[in-house]
Parts: sequence; structure tokens; C-alpha cells
Amino acid sequence: MKRTARRLVDGREIIYFDDEPGRERTAEDTRELPPQAPASEMRRDPLTGEWVGIAAHRQSRTYKPPAAMCPLCPSSPGRPSEIPESDYDVVVFENQFPSFAQGIPGEPATVGGMPMVPAAPASGRCEVVCFTSDHNSSFGSLSAKRVRSVVDVWADRTAALNETPGVEQVFCFENRGEEIGVTLHHPHGQIYGYPFVTPKTETMLRVAEQYRAEHGTHVMGDVLAAERASGERVLVDSEHWTAFVPAAARWPVEVQIVPHRQVPDIAALTDDERDDFATTYLDVLGRLDGLYDKPLPYIAAWHQAPVNTGRDLSWLHLELFSVLRSADKLKYLAGSESGMAVWINDATPEQIAARLR
Repeated sequence: MKRTARRLVDGREIIYFDDEPGRERTAEDTRELPPQAPASEMRRDPLTGEWVGIAAHRQSRTYKPPAAMCPLCPSSPGRPSEIPESDYDVVVFENQFPSFAQGIPGEPATVGGMPMVPAAPASGRCEVVCFTSDHNSSFGSLSAKRVRSVVDVWADRTAALNETPGVEQVFCFENRGEEIGVTLHHPHGQIYGYPFVTPKTETMLRVAEQYRAEHGTHVMGDVLAAERASGERVLVDSEHWTAFVPAAARWPVEVQIVPHRQVPDIAALTDDERDDFATTYLDVLGRLDGLYDKPLPYIAAWHQAPVNTGRDLSWLHLELFSVLRSADKLKYLAGSESGMAVWINDATPEQIAARLR
């Protein structure tokens, strides 16, 4: 791919990734926007030890615009957007309303009157990834070649954000569907560069460390071997990847896509592994959309190693899940899930796998 980095009028970086060489990306951002001045903060919950991001400026972010005003479509005469060019293959740009960003003023401190609550500027980076210029498309309808391009973009941004000051973990994800909370319908995902290791990753690293001390092996490696040997919950078993419904699935639709080789992040995948992922992922997405004969709302979340810790304990994998428990019913995170983080699933993982097969 050809990679071209430019700047938007407010100073944010935009990067064009073109499938074919020879494309010149010279279009200027003609909008009138004030310079970026992010002001996100993070505070540490004294009871759980977890950091919480506070980004009040995000209340004014773009909310469900009509297709003719989509900010992720290419610019056209009289209608400038976030992407100045008139077309693109894959494009990445800094979020206009970031939860985490570089250059936030302030120093680490504590909340007034509460020395047990540390607070600090929410340093990091938030990026938007547009998978295609076609507003009416979806990730599942992309070609395998384009999916491979997106994988290369994720790898590029993971490596870059791993080197960004203040970033401790890189999270690539896609939200799809209004039921999930999507406010822009153009096919896109996001990348967060967190200034801390996320709670879920901390838990997985602790469990992996304990399992290795007891068994001398990696827990994900043993889970993968057992799932492939059983086959009861396996959806796709390719040369380099296996997709399966986890044995303790929380969501009414949940799939993990795991590489057969332990790697810490997307950037560490080989060319063959990236090619194989593209076809495996499209297979899985087709099964999801076929479940209720309509586009399935989902979250696709990449679990990658933190930047500075636990890399030998991490095993890259993609987690997909949906809140739709039937064609017309949502799974609500009510008292047990939201209050106590104890999940109750309305279907067995074996039933979920059978339906997806």
C-alpha cells in the first residue's frame, strides 16, 4: 500500500492508505475549524483501582447525520468533509472529539478534597479508520483484498501508537449498528491509544500468569487446542486461524477468532496470517449476518498486548459479540451484569455455535 500523511485544517493528522501506488493525495481541507484543543481528563476509582476517562467535550460530537451530510464520505464540491479527497481506499485520521489525545494541558494531581482519587490529563490518541468510501457498504461486504489492506492499516497504526508518548495499550475496534450505539453509519472503526492498561487486559494477563505458573503452558493455547479437538463450538478452522464460540460465552452471539501462533499484536502477524485472516473474518461476518437474515449489530474488539508489560503473556485475538438475542430482542445489561459484572446468558454456547454453523 501507498501511505500518504497530511494535515486537516485544525492540525489533526490524516493518513491515506491506497491499495495501488501512484495515487497523489494533495487535496486541502477547506473548512473553517478552530485549532484542536482537547481537554480530556482521567480519574482513578479508589474502590476498584480502574481509570475512568472524562471527556465532556464529546457531548457535541456529530450525531446521526443524514447520508448527504456524512462526515466520513469523501468531500465533494460544496460539501467538504473530514476527508478532503474526492475518493479513498482506506483512510485514518485523528478523532475530532477524542477521549484521549496528545498535548492536553495540566499535570497529574488529585481531585480536590480527595487525595485518594488521582487525576491526570488523558494523554493518548484516538483515531477513526474508514474502511471504504462507499457509505452504503459494510465490513462484511468488502473484498478479501480490501480486508487485507485494513489488517495492514491496523498493523501500521498499532506499531505507530506503540511508539506514541503516553500510550500504554492500543485497541482497534469496530462498532456496527444503532443497537450498539453507532451514530455514524459509514463503515468505519476506531483505534484508541490508552494511557493505561485496560481493566480487562489486566485481568487476562493475571489469569495467564497464574495458569502458566500452574501448568507451564499458555491458557489461550490450551483453550485453542481443546476447542479444535472438540469442534463442538468451532465455526471456521483455517490454516492459521480458528473461530469459535467460547465455552463461557457472555453474549447471546459471541465469537473469538484466534491465531494458531502466539503473537502479541497485529503488527507481529506474517503476510500469510494476514491473508488467511481476511478470508476467515469474512466467513464469520457472513454467518453473523445470516443468523437473523439481516445485518447483525456487533462490536469487533482486538485484544493486543500492552506496550510495556505482559507481552510474553499476551495472545492476540479478535472478539466479536452482539447484543441481539433474537431477531427482535436485545440483551440488556441489567442488574447482575451492570451492577456486579456477573453475566447471565440466555443461550448455551453450543446452541449459539450450532446456529452460526
